[in-house]
Amino acid sequence: MAAESQSETCTRRPSNFQFAVASRIEFLDAGHWDNVTRAASVFMSRRFLSGAQDDFVGEIVRDFAIVYDAGLPVAAVATQSFNVSGEQLFDQKSQQRWTLSPELKRKSLALVKRRITMCGNVHTWGPDGVAFAPGCDRAKVWPGVAECLYRIRRANRLHGQTDYVIVKDLFEGDREPASELAAFRYSPLETEPNMVLAIDPDWRTFDDYAASLTKRYRAAARKVFKPFENESFEVAAIDDAHAEADDLYRLYQSVAQRADVCLFSLQQSTLPRMSDSLAEDFVNIGIRQDGKLIGFVTVIRDGDTAVGFYLGMDYESNATLPVYHRLLLAVIEQAIRWRCRRISFGRTALDAKSRLGCKPEAAHVWVRHRVPLLNAFVQQILKTVSHDEPPERNPFKDAT
Repeated sequence: MAAESQSETCTRRPSNFQFAVASRIEFLDAGHWDNVTRAASVFMSRRFLSGAQDDFVGEIVRDFAIVYDAGLPVAAVATQSFNVSGEQLFDQKSQQRWTLSPELKRKSLALVKRRITMCGNVHTWGPDGVAFAPGCDRAKVWPGVAECLYRIRRANRLHGQTDYVIVKDLFEGDREPASELAAFRYSPLETEPNMVLAIDPDWRTFDDYAASLTKRYRAAARKVFKPFENESFEVAAIDDAHAEADDLYRLYQSVAQRADVCLFSLQQSTLPRMSDSLAEDFVNIGIRQDGKLIGFVTVIRDGDTAVGFYLGMDYESNATLPVYHRLLLAVIEQAIRWRCRRISFGRTALDAKSRLGCKPEAAHVWVRHRVPLLNAFVQQILKTVSHDEPPERNPFKDAT
Protein backbone atom coordinates (compact mmCIF):
# COMPACT_ATOMS: atom_id res chain seq x y z
CA MET A 1 0.00 0.00 0.00
CA ALA A 2 2.86 2.36 0.75
CA ALA A 3 4.34 1.88 -2.72
CA GLU A 4 0.90 2.35 -4.30
CA SER A 5 0.35 5.52 -2.31
CA GLN A 6 3.74 6.89 -3.35
CA SER A 7 2.96 6.12 -7.02
CA GLU A 8 -0.43 7.82 -6.74
CA THR A 9 1.22 10.90 -5.24
CA CYS A 10 3.97 11.09 -7.86
CA THR A 11 1.64 10.82 -10.83
CA ARG A 12 -0.90 13.36 -9.62
CA ARG A 13 1.22 16.35 -8.74
CA PRO A 14 3.68 18.50 -10.71
CA SER A 15 7.40 18.37 -10.04
CA ASN A 16 9.54 21.43 -9.42
CA PHE A 17 11.06 21.23 -12.90
CA GLN A 18 10.37 23.57 -15.81
CA PHE A 19 10.04 22.60 -19.46
CA ALA A 20 10.46 23.86 -23.00
CA VAL A 21 8.72 21.60 -25.52
CA ALA A 22 8.74 22.00 -29.30
CA SER A 23 7.71 20.07 -32.39
CA ARG A 24 10.99 20.86 -34.15
CA ILE A 25 14.51 20.79 -32.75
CA GLU A 26 15.40 24.26 -34.07
CA PHE A 27 12.62 25.84 -31.98
CA LEU A 28 14.56 25.07 -28.78
CA ASP A 29 17.57 26.92 -27.39
CA ALA A 30 20.51 25.46 -29.35
CA GLY A 31 23.10 26.26 -26.69
CA HIS A 32 21.08 24.61 -23.93
CA TRP A 33 20.48 21.48 -26.03
CA ASP A 34 24.14 21.21 -27.00
CA ASN A 35 25.28 21.70 -23.42
CA VAL A 36 23.08 18.87 -22.15
CA THR A 37 23.85 16.45 -25.00
CA ARG A 38 27.56 17.10 -25.52
CA ALA A 39 28.52 13.80 -23.87
CA ALA A 40 25.47 11.90 -25.17
CA SER A 41 24.94 9.77 -28.26
CA VAL A 42 25.32 11.32 -31.71
CA PHE A 43 21.68 10.32 -32.21
CA MET A 44 20.75 13.02 -29.68
CA SER A 45 22.76 15.70 -31.49
CA ARG A 46 21.06 18.55 -33.32
CA ARG A 47 22.91 17.71 -36.55
CA PHE A 48 21.32 14.26 -36.59
CA LEU A 49 17.86 15.22 -35.31
CA SER A 50 17.48 18.25 -37.57
CA GLY A 51 17.54 15.99 -40.61
CA ALA A 52 15.75 12.99 -39.13
CA GLN A 53 12.76 15.04 -37.95
CA ASP A 54 11.40 15.28 -41.49
CA ASP A 55 11.30 11.51 -42.05
CA PHE A 56 7.91 9.77 -41.82
CA VAL A 57 5.89 12.98 -41.64
CA GLY A 58 2.27 11.92 -41.15
CA GLU A 59 3.25 8.63 -39.52
CA ILE A 60 5.52 9.71 -36.67
CA VAL A 61 4.91 12.78 -34.52
CA ARG A 62 8.18 14.07 -33.05
CA ASP A 63 8.64 16.23 -30.00
CA PHE A 64 11.75 17.67 -28.42
CA ALA A 65 12.09 19.10 -24.93
CA ILE A 66 14.54 20.54 -22.47
CA VAL A 67 14.02 19.96 -18.76
CA TYR A 68 15.12 22.79 -16.48
CA ASP A 69 15.85 22.83 -12.77
CA ALA A 70 15.80 26.33 -11.29
CA GLY A 71 16.37 27.71 -14.78
CA LEU A 72 19.33 25.45 -15.59
CA PRO A 73 19.02 22.84 -18.38
CA VAL A 74 19.44 19.38 -16.86
CA ALA A 75 17.98 17.00 -19.45
CA ALA A 76 17.06 16.80 -23.12
CA VAL A 77 14.21 14.60 -24.35
CA ALA A 78 13.35 13.39 -27.86
CA THR A 79 10.14 11.43 -28.47
CA GLN A 80 8.35 9.74 -31.34
CA SER A 81 4.61 9.01 -31.25
CA PHE A 82 2.98 6.56 -33.64
CA ASN A 83 0.40 3.82 -34.04
CA VAL A 84 1.53 0.20 -33.72
CA SER A 85 -0.08 -3.22 -33.57
CA GLY A 86 0.73 -6.02 -31.17
CA GLU A 87 2.05 -8.14 -34.02
CA GLN A 88 4.55 -5.37 -34.83
CA LEU A 89 5.65 -4.83 -31.24
CA PHE A 90 6.25 -8.48 -30.30
CA ASP A 91 7.80 -10.78 -32.88
CA GLN A 92 6.65 -14.36 -33.42
CA LYS A 93 9.50 -15.82 -31.36
CA SER A 94 8.52 -13.70 -28.37
CA GLN A 95 4.85 -14.65 -28.73
CA GLN A 96 5.69 -18.34 -28.79
CA ARG A 97 7.42 -18.05 -25.43
CA TRP A 98 4.44 -16.46 -23.69
CA THR A 99 2.99 -18.82 -21.09
CA LEU A 100 -0.53 -17.85 -22.08
CA SER A 101 -3.41 -19.62 -23.73
CA PRO A 102 -3.97 -18.78 -27.43
CA GLU A 103 -7.13 -16.85 -26.57
CA LEU A 104 -5.47 -14.81 -23.85
CA LYS A 105 -2.48 -14.21 -26.11
CA ARG A 106 -4.81 -12.92 -28.84
CA LYS A 107 -6.56 -10.59 -26.42
CA SER A 108 -3.22 -9.44 -25.03
CA LEU A 109 -1.98 -8.55 -28.50
CA ALA A 110 -5.24 -6.71 -29.15
CA LEU A 111 -4.62 -4.60 -26.06
CA VAL A 112 -1.18 -3.69 -27.37
CA LYS A 113 -2.70 -2.51 -30.66
CA ARG A 114 -2.60 1.09 -29.59
CA ARG A 115 -0.68 4.35 -29.92
CA ILE A 116 2.81 4.64 -28.46
CA THR A 117 4.87 7.59 -27.34
CA MET A 118 8.49 6.47 -27.37
CA CYS A 119 11.24 8.27 -25.53
CA GLY A 120 13.89 7.11 -27.95
CA ASN A 121 14.27 6.33 -31.62
CA VAL A 122 12.42 3.53 -33.34
CA HIS A 123 15.34 3.07 -35.76
CA THR A 124 18.22 2.95 -33.26
CA TRP A 125 19.20 1.10 -30.13
CA GLY A 126 20.58 2.68 -26.99
CA PRO A 127 19.52 5.64 -24.81
CA ASP A 128 18.69 7.90 -27.75
CA GLY A 129 15.63 9.56 -26.23
CA VAL A 130 17.05 11.26 -23.15
CA ALA A 131 20.34 12.89 -22.22
CA PHE A 132 21.42 14.41 -18.93
CA ALA A 133 23.61 17.41 -18.29
CA PRO A 134 27.14 16.37 -17.26
CA GLY A 135 27.52 16.22 -13.50
CA CYS A 136 23.82 16.20 -12.63
CA ASP A 137 22.25 13.62 -10.32
CA ARG A 138 20.29 11.51 -12.81
CA ALA A 139 18.12 9.88 -10.17
CA LYS A 140 16.89 13.32 -9.12
CA VAL A 141 16.24 14.40 -12.73
CA TRP A 142 14.32 11.31 -13.89
CA PRO A 143 11.11 12.53 -12.18
CA GLY A 144 11.42 15.65 -14.34
CA VAL A 145 11.75 13.46 -17.43
CA ALA A 146 8.65 11.51 -16.36
CA GLU A 147 6.63 14.73 -16.06
CA CYS A 148 7.99 15.92 -19.40
CA LEU A 149 6.75 12.72 -21.05
CA TYR A 150 3.36 13.20 -19.39
CA ARG A 151 3.14 16.72 -20.78
CA ILE A 152 4.09 15.56 -24.28
CA ARG A 153 1.53 12.75 -24.15
CA ARG A 154 -1.23 15.10 -23.08
CA ALA A 155 -0.28 17.73 -25.67
CA ASN A 156 -0.47 15.16 -28.47
CA ARG A 157 -4.08 14.13 -27.90
CA LEU A 158 -5.08 15.78 -31.19
CA HIS A 159 -2.97 13.17 -32.97
CA GLY A 160 -4.59 10.31 -31.04
CA GLN A 161 -4.88 9.04 -27.50
CA THR A 162 -1.51 7.62 -26.41
CA ASP A 163 -1.85 4.28 -24.68
CA TYR A 164 1.75 3.35 -23.95
CA VAL A 165 4.80 5.39 -23.10
CA ILE A 166 8.08 3.53 -23.61
CA VAL A 167 11.51 4.71 -22.50
CA LYS A 168 14.17 2.87 -24.54
CA ASP A 169 16.89 1.55 -24.53
CA LEU A 170 18.71 1.80 -21.22
CA PHE A 171 21.86 -0.07 -20.22
CA GLU A 172 23.08 -1.43 -16.91
CA GLY A 173 24.53 1.88 -15.74
CA ASP A 174 21.11 3.49 -16.18
CA ARG A 175 19.23 0.89 -14.17
CA GLU A 176 19.49 2.36 -10.68
CA PRO A 177 18.78 6.04 -11.49
CA ALA A 178 16.00 5.11 -13.95
CA SER A 179 14.30 3.04 -11.23
CA GLU A 180 12.75 6.36 -10.18
CA LEU A 181 10.31 5.71 -13.03
CA ALA A 182 8.67 2.93 -11.00
CA ALA A 183 7.06 5.59 -8.82
CA PHE A 184 5.31 6.84 -11.97
CA ARG A 185 3.86 3.39 -12.78
CA TYR A 186 6.50 2.45 -15.34
CA SER A 187 7.50 -1.22 -15.51
CA PRO A 188 10.91 -2.53 -16.65
CA LEU A 189 11.30 -5.04 -19.48
CA GLU A 190 14.53 -6.77 -20.43
CA THR A 191 15.25 -6.79 -24.17
CA GLU A 192 17.76 -8.52 -26.42
CA PRO A 193 21.28 -7.44 -25.47
CA ASN A 194 23.40 -5.12 -27.55
CA MET A 195 26.38 -7.04 -28.93
CA VAL A 196 29.59 -5.13 -28.27
CA LEU A 197 33.12 -5.80 -29.47
CA ALA A 198 35.86 -4.19 -27.38
CA ILE A 199 38.74 -3.01 -29.56
CA ASP A 200 42.24 -3.59 -28.29
CA PRO A 201 44.24 -0.32 -28.51
CA ASP A 202 47.09 -2.34 -30.04
CA TRP A 203 44.97 -3.22 -33.08
CA ARG A 204 46.14 -0.91 -35.86
CA THR A 205 44.87 -2.99 -38.76
CA PHE A 206 42.42 -5.81 -39.34
CA ASP A 207 45.39 -8.19 -39.44
CA ASP A 208 46.11 -7.25 -35.81
CA TYR A 209 42.55 -8.21 -34.88
CA ALA A 210 42.83 -11.46 -36.82
CA ALA A 211 46.14 -12.27 -35.13
CA SER A 212 44.45 -12.03 -31.73
CA LEU A 213 41.99 -14.80 -32.65
CA THR A 214 42.52 -18.47 -32.00
CA LYS A 215 43.52 -20.56 -34.99
CA ARG A 216 39.96 -21.77 -35.57
CA TYR A 217 38.34 -18.34 -35.64
CA ARG A 218 41.22 -16.76 -37.56
CA ALA A 219 40.81 -19.40 -40.25
CA ALA A 220 37.07 -18.68 -40.35
CA ALA A 221 37.74 -14.96 -40.89
CA ARG A 222 40.23 -15.70 -43.66
CA LYS A 223 37.68 -17.99 -45.28
CA VAL A 224 35.20 -15.10 -45.37
CA PHE A 225 37.77 -12.81 -47.00
CA LYS A 226 38.98 -15.25 -49.63
CA PRO A 227 36.11 -15.11 -52.21
CA PHE A 228 36.27 -11.32 -52.31
CA GLU A 229 39.98 -11.25 -53.14
CA ASN A 230 39.01 -12.06 -56.73
CA GLU A 231 39.43 -9.07 -59.05
CA SER A 232 35.74 -9.11 -59.91
CA PHE A 233 34.93 -7.96 -56.37
CA GLU A 234 35.49 -4.63 -54.66
CA VAL A 235 34.91 -3.80 -51.00
CA ALA A 236 35.12 -0.05 -50.48
CA ALA A 237 33.34 3.03 -49.16
CA ILE A 238 30.44 4.31 -51.23
CA ASP A 239 31.38 7.89 -52.02
CA ASP A 240 27.99 9.27 -53.07
CA ALA A 241 24.93 7.95 -51.23
CA HIS A 242 22.68 10.21 -53.30
CA ALA A 243 23.86 8.75 -56.60
CA GLU A 244 23.37 5.18 -55.37
CA ALA A 245 20.23 5.78 -53.30
CA ASP A 246 18.14 3.41 -55.46
CA ASP A 247 20.49 0.46 -55.02
CA LEU A 248 20.99 1.15 -51.31
CA TYR A 249 17.25 1.25 -50.76
CA ARG A 250 16.65 -1.92 -52.78
CA LEU A 251 19.23 -3.89 -50.80
CA TYR A 252 18.02 -2.48 -47.48
CA GLN A 253 14.42 -3.46 -48.27
CA SER A 254 15.46 -7.03 -49.04
CA VAL A 255 16.69 -7.30 -45.44
CA ALA A 256 13.93 -5.25 -43.80
CA GLN A 257 11.21 -7.38 -45.36
CA ARG A 258 12.68 -10.46 -43.68
CA ALA A 259 12.95 -8.90 -40.22
CA ASP A 260 10.81 -10.28 -37.39
CA VAL A 261 9.98 -6.75 -36.29
CA CYS A 262 10.26 -3.63 -38.46
CA LEU A 263 7.90 -0.90 -37.30
CA PHE A 264 8.99 1.61 -39.94
CA SER A 265 11.35 0.68 -42.75
CA LEU A 266 13.65 3.42 -43.97
CA GLN A 267 12.69 5.89 -46.65
CA GLN A 268 14.77 6.12 -49.80
CA SER A 269 16.10 9.50 -48.72
CA THR A 270 17.21 8.37 -45.23
CA LEU A 271 20.75 7.16 -45.92
CA PRO A 272 21.70 10.08 -48.20
CA ARG A 273 20.33 12.48 -45.60
CA MET A 274 22.30 10.80 -42.81
CA SER A 275 25.43 10.94 -44.94
CA ASP A 276 24.96 14.70 -45.29
CA SER A 277 24.21 15.41 -41.64
CA LEU A 278 26.88 13.18 -40.07
CA ALA A 279 29.58 13.85 -42.69
CA GLU A 280 32.92 12.33 -41.61
CA ASP A 281 31.19 10.31 -38.86
CA PHE A 282 29.21 8.31 -41.43
CA VAL A 283 30.29 5.78 -44.04
CA ASN A 284 28.53 3.29 -46.29
CA ILE A 285 30.79 0.34 -47.12
CA GLY A 286 29.72 -1.55 -50.20
CA ILE A 287 30.53 -4.86 -51.83
CA ARG A 288 30.45 -4.87 -55.62
CA GLN A 289 30.57 -7.82 -57.97
CA ASP A 290 31.50 -6.85 -61.53
CA GLY A 291 30.52 -3.31 -60.63
CA LYS A 292 27.09 -4.22 -59.27
CA LEU A 293 26.37 -3.41 -55.62
CA ILE A 294 25.40 -6.65 -53.85
CA GLY A 295 25.67 -5.53 -50.24
CA PHE A 296 26.39 -2.60 -47.97
CA VAL A 297 26.70 -1.72 -44.31
CA THR A 298 26.42 1.68 -42.67
CA VAL A 299 28.91 2.55 -39.92
CA ILE A 300 28.48 5.59 -37.69
CA ARG A 301 31.10 7.05 -35.39
CA ASP A 302 29.48 7.87 -32.04
CA GLY A 303 32.29 9.27 -29.92
CA ASP A 304 34.68 6.40 -29.29
CA THR A 305 32.08 3.85 -30.43
CA ALA A 306 31.56 2.62 -33.99
CA VAL A 307 27.95 1.64 -34.61
CA GLY A 308 27.32 -1.08 -37.18
CA PHE A 309 23.98 0.30 -38.26
CA TYR A 310 21.92 -0.38 -41.40
CA LEU A 311 22.71 -3.31 -43.64
CA GLY A 312 21.43 -4.41 -47.00
CA MET A 313 22.31 -7.28 -49.30
CA ASP A 314 21.24 -9.36 -52.24
CA TYR A 315 20.11 -12.69 -50.82
CA GLU A 316 20.84 -14.61 -53.99
CA SER A 317 24.46 -13.46 -53.80
CA ASN A 318 24.57 -14.25 -50.08
CA ALA A 319 23.42 -17.81 -50.81
CA THR A 320 26.71 -18.52 -52.61
CA LEU A 321 29.02 -15.94 -51.03
CA PRO A 322 29.52 -14.91 -47.37
CA VAL A 323 28.28 -11.37 -48.09
CA TYR A 324 26.74 -10.85 -44.66
CA HIS A 325 29.82 -11.97 -42.76
CA ARG A 326 32.12 -9.92 -44.99
CA LEU A 327 30.04 -6.84 -44.14
CA LEU A 328 30.44 -7.56 -40.42
CA LEU A 329 34.19 -7.74 -40.85
CA ALA A 330 34.07 -4.47 -42.80
CA VAL A 331 32.61 -2.82 -39.70
CA ILE A 332 35.59 -4.02 -37.67
CA GLU A 333 37.97 -2.69 -40.32
CA GLN A 334 36.32 0.72 -40.23
CA ALA A 335 36.23 0.89 -36.43
CA ILE A 336 39.96 0.15 -36.26
CA ARG A 337 40.58 2.75 -38.96
CA TRP A 338 38.70 5.32 -36.87
CA ARG A 339 40.62 4.26 -33.73
CA CYS A 340 37.39 3.56 -31.87
CA ARG A 341 37.41 1.73 -28.54
CA ARG A 342 34.35 -0.42 -29.12
CA ILE A 343 31.81 -1.50 -31.73
CA SER A 344 28.08 -1.61 -31.10
CA PHE A 345 26.63 -4.29 -33.38
CA GLY A 346 23.04 -4.18 -32.15
CA ARG A 347 20.66 -6.96 -31.19
CA THR A 348 20.35 -9.26 -34.19
CA ALA A 349 22.36 -12.32 -35.32
CA LEU A 350 23.64 -12.92 -31.79
CA ASP A 351 25.48 -16.12 -32.68
CA ALA A 352 27.34 -14.67 -35.68
CA LYS A 353 28.43 -11.64 -33.68
CA SER A 354 29.57 -13.71 -30.71
CA ARG A 355 31.94 -15.48 -33.11
CA LEU A 356 33.58 -12.11 -33.81
CA GLY A 357 34.30 -11.68 -30.10
CA CYS A 358 31.25 -9.60 -29.19
CA LYS A 359 29.92 -9.71 -25.65
CA PRO A 360 26.31 -8.98 -24.66
CA GLU A 361 25.50 -5.63 -23.08
CA ALA A 362 22.25 -5.95 -21.11
CA ALA A 363 19.48 -3.58 -22.18
CA HIS A 364 16.02 -2.79 -20.90
CA VAL A 365 13.08 -0.47 -21.47
CA TRP A 366 10.45 1.04 -19.20
CA VAL A 367 6.78 0.79 -20.18
CA ARG A 368 3.73 2.60 -18.83
CA HIS A 369 0.06 2.35 -19.81
CA ARG A 370 -2.16 5.41 -19.75
CA VAL A 371 -4.88 3.63 -17.73
CA PRO A 372 -3.69 2.89 -14.16
CA LEU A 373 -5.79 -0.27 -13.86
CA LEU A 374 -4.21 -1.74 -17.00
CA ASN A 375 -0.71 -1.11 -15.72
CA ALA A 376 -1.06 -4.07 -13.36
CA PHE A 377 -2.11 -6.23 -16.33
CA VAL A 378 0.78 -4.92 -18.43
CA GLN A 379 3.21 -5.82 -15.66
CA GLN A 380 1.98 -9.42 -15.74
CA ILE A 381 2.25 -9.58 -19.54
CA LEU A 382 5.80 -8.23 -19.47
CA LYS A 383 6.83 -10.90 -16.98
CA THR A 384 6.00 -13.57 -19.58
CA VAL A 385 8.12 -12.01 -22.33
CA SER A 386 11.60 -13.47 -22.75
CA HIS A 387 14.33 -12.88 -25.31
CA ASP A 388 17.18 -14.67 -27.00
CA GLU A 389 20.54 -14.86 -25.28
CA PRO A 390 23.82 -15.10 -27.21
CA PRO A 391 25.99 -18.20 -26.75
CA GLU A 392 28.96 -17.88 -24.44
CA ARG A 393 32.00 -17.79 -26.69
CA ASN A 394 35.49 -16.29 -26.62
CA PRO A 395 37.37 -16.52 -29.92
CA PHE A 396 40.48 -14.76 -28.63
CA LYS A 397 43.76 -16.40 -27.66
CA ASP A 398 43.55 -15.02 -24.13
CA ALA A 399 40.39 -17.06 -23.41
CA THR A 400 40.50 -18.59 -19.95
